[in-house]
Amino acid sequence: MVSSQRERAVKYDLGLDVLLPDLGGLIPAGGRIESADANPSAVYYDTADRDLLRHHITLAHHTDGTDTGWQLTVPADKARTDIRMPSADRDAVPDELTTLVTGIALGEPLHRVATLSTTRRTHRLLDRDEHLLAEVADDLVHATVAGDAALVSEWREIDVELGDGVGRSLLTTVGTRFTRAGASPSTHTSTLDHAFAGDHTPTGVDFDSPAQEALTVYLDTQVQAIVAGDVWLRRGLDPIHSTRVGIRRFRSTLRVFKTLFDAEAATHLDAELSWYAGILGEVRDRQVQRTRFADAVAGLPTELVMGPVAARIETDLLAEQHRYRGHAMDALGSDRYRDLIAAVGRWRTAPPWATAATDSAVTKATRKAGRKANKRLTAAVADPDDAALHRARKAAKRARYAAELAAPILGKKKATKKAKKYKKIQKILGEHQDSVVAAQTLRTLGARAGATPGENGFAFGLLYALEQQAAQRARADAARLAH
Repeated sequence: MVSSQRERAVKYDLGLDVLLPDLGGLIPAGGRIESADANPSAVYYDTADRDLLRHHITLAHHTDGTDTGWQLTVPADKARTDIRMPSADRDAVPDELTTLVTGIALGEPLHRVATLSTTRRTHRLLDRDEHLLAEVADDLVHATVAGDAALVSEWREIDVELGDGVGRSLLTTVGTRFTRAGASPSTHTSTLDHAFAGDHTPTGVDFDSPAQEALTVYLDTQVQAIVAGDVWLRRGLDPIHSTRVGIRRFRSTLRVFKTLFDAEAATHLDAELSWYAGILGEVRDRQVQRTRFADAVAGLPTELVMGPVAARIETDLLAEQHRYRGHAMDALGSDRYRDLIAAVGRWRTAPPWATAATDSAVTKATRKAGRKANKRLTAAVADPDDAALHRARKAAKRARYAAELAAPILGKKKATKKAKKYKKIQKILGEHQDSVVAAQTLRTLGARAGATPGENGFAFGLLYALEQQAAQRARADAARLAH
């Protein structure tokens, strides 16, 4: 059986001969520290090209006394999720986990790439009620990397993990204490990444400027969302929205800062991301509309709901949602999708730069995105065509995302103010677009109901009129923002 959990942890590097700082001051009065020794080991699996590691994903069989089994770690949204499967067999990756990473592995087979043996001293920080505040693991790691000639290395690292419900401020306090003692935040994304560092594997990035770092880090964050979405989809979960947001932010970066990237590579990737986003969008539209229409029907007077309106909406849209989800799953198994994942993997650490990414270039592109959003909004509110407002909405999104990306360059306060402004525009224009699309769907459902014995389109007509009114209100709100 597979289980998963979210973790909030931070890792530090510490010299072999440096004493661990006193942890007593981190617990409240009446609390205590519980220490124990262990000797865990882990065998890691990846493709020959280390595709999992490229996406900061690790797959390993762990042996730790009472905790023996497989663990797949997937990072996303400044956190990570561990997917675990108990098993004593460490020589064959379970089919369930192989399936989850098949997209990230680009269809290539998995094999043993490294073995890590650890001498661990664990300190559990408990409050007076015996609730776990944090767990501090002091590890001496011995690593053997597989290859034509095995590479052996040894180092010390400190892993701090918060207990359930504990505020992240404790991590800051612990970090301050450790850095004063000589520790430094680990530059490696995982213990496995550290093991491969001596093998000259380019898992890190050296930045030429703060602007280049801001762009690369932003793109990497979006790739995390896309990659995590791949795994969650294969688990039968619902990452559609977060995956699409990651794609939108990535595409926005390609467009707003297009002069900084190789034009051919950026145009091709933009088209491929658009293709995949379109497939996911069909699923997401049905999800949103099912909830939207169910609430709308519930809000109508009972006497005006003639026929099985709610059942018609749920049955038709759910069937369409399942059909389009099937299309999404088919896409995950395609060569085109594997090529897309390989491409974003390359972009996350080494975007194809066309010119130097300077602070001034990022600032200039961000301001241009803002001016374009303002111009499109002004033109759209004077244009009766709904498509004009939709184009203005997309421009506002790009201006918002650009401001968020450029925060290290513009300054957090200024960037937040810009992002907030365009987020408000995006929200109002999004309400307009949702109503326009909803009205079109209701028209189709109403016509279908009107031609079916035992049903009629009356309630659908009412809902259609309500969506039109909502669209007009959103248009009026947008007009006020434009002045």
